[in-house]
Parts: sequence; C-alpha cells; structure tokens
Amino acid sequence: MMEIPFEIGKIYDRSRDIHSRFGGQGQGGISTPRNAPYIFLFTGESGEQYGYRDDWNEDGVFLYTGEGQVGDMTFVRGNKAIRDHLTNGKELLMFKNHGSGTKNEFLGAFACVSWEMRTAPDKYGDQRRVIVFHLVSQDDRDGNISLATTSTRQSLGELRRRAYAASSTPAEKDLRQTLRRYYERSEEVRAYVLARAAGTCESCGKPAPFKRLDGLPYLEPHHTRRVSDGGLDHPRWVAGICPNCHKEIHYGMSGIEINRRLQEYLALIEQD
Repeated sequence: MMEIPFEIGKIYDRSRDIHSRFGGQGQGGISTPRNAPYIFLFTGESGEQYGYRDDWNEDGVFLYTGEGQVGDMTFVRGNKAIRDHLTNGKELLMFKNHGSGTKNEFLGAFACVSWEMRTAPDKYGDQRRVIVFHLVSQDDRDGNISLATTSTRQSLGELRRRAYAASSTPAEKDLRQTLRRYYERSEEVRAYVLARAAGTCESCGKPAPFKRLDGLPYLEPHHTRRVSDGGLDHPRWVAGICPNCHKEIHYGMSGIEINRRLQEYLALIEQD
C-alpha cells in the first residue's frame, strides 16, 4: 500500500529529495522514473518565455502544458506518460518550482481527465501546436466513502464496459466538462466494483455485514494504491470490501499484507 511520500506545501530539493530517492530525469518538466509508481511534474514560470503558462482555471482545473520546445507536441515520452498514467498505475505528483532546483513546492497528486491542443510559439518563436492537459487534484476521500448505487437494470458486463470506458486513455475534450467527467469516472468505477463484489468482501470473502436502506449489501470501495482513498480510479486498483477489512488495511498491523493480497486478487480478475 502506497502513501504519497511528500507533504503538500512543503519545499523539496529536486535532486536530493526526489530523483536520488526515486530516479527519473533530473531536467525538464516531466520526469518518468522507471521503477517508481510516480510521474513527477514540475511547473513554474519558465514556460512563459514560450507563450504559455501553467495555472488553475476558474473551475479548479490545472492546465499543464506538455513537453517539447520545438515543433508540434506529440504523445511521446513524458506526454504519453501523463495521458496513460491511469491505465499504467502511475500517480501524477506535481511540484511548483520557485526559481531553483532546491525550491520545489509539492502541490499534490493529480489525475489527467482530458487534454486539448492550443497554438503557441516554440523556442524560436515559430507557431506550433501544444498539448495542454486538464488535471484535477486527487481529493482525499478517506472517511467520505461513496455510496454509489449499482443499477439492477445493468448487467455486470455492461457496468464493467462503462467503468473501463470511463477510465480509459483520456481524449481531447472540452475543458468545460472536465470536472463532471472526473466525478462521473469515479462513480462508474465504483458502481462496477460494488457490483463485481456481489455482496461479498473481496478481501476476507465474508458476506457484507448488513444491507443499506435501499436493500443492497453494504461494502466500501477501497483504492489499493493509496493509504487514503483518493487514489487511481480504475477497476484494476479499486476493490469492494467490508468496513472491517477497510479499517484494518488503513490502521491495522497487518494492513500492508492484506492490501498486497488484495492487489494480487484484483490483478487476476481484471486481466485484459
């Protein structure tokens, strides 16, 4: 089970605190360490010299410009890693650079919901197409468990199809719909996961401890890749488990081992 190893608002040295621990490229805005479950994103004022600026919009979506200083940006290397991070099980961790490699403020974990193409100058002043990612901050949902209702009119196969479609590779979409798509994706995944569990805890194998007011068995969605439940919304990383197992994973002495076994189980049942 993974806990984000950085504290929001704290300043970190890029070389010492980030790359020496986890690897990844020491230069540029997108760093993709091979053996760590993270993609490191660095934002700051350097992009302004090329005609763009990473920043939040009025809806709380972070607009992050991809990499590539000359010519049209394409989905290779870091740009591809951001787009495909959910499918690949990689957390996007954002840092804001304050003018030197020793001053990088951690902004938190983000999810890529969609992207768009814009026009901006390259390093030589020539106009080109740039990729702007629509990123949403991953909320800490621990203690705020979704009670998504699974529709009795939809088969498990249909719920699975919808969940995978919602958590598939992000596409070019209208920025105005980003937050709605983010929350819809979360609910589609949770609805499928609870239906997949079929009233039985996917960790301990016991029946749900009671029924909800709507008559459905009570289980809770658990993100296996994060200590808190604001992790990756993908069927491969989310399980439907009973409240007792959920609390034990988060707070019990055997939590790490239970979570590891749960990840192995999900890998078996969610093979493509």
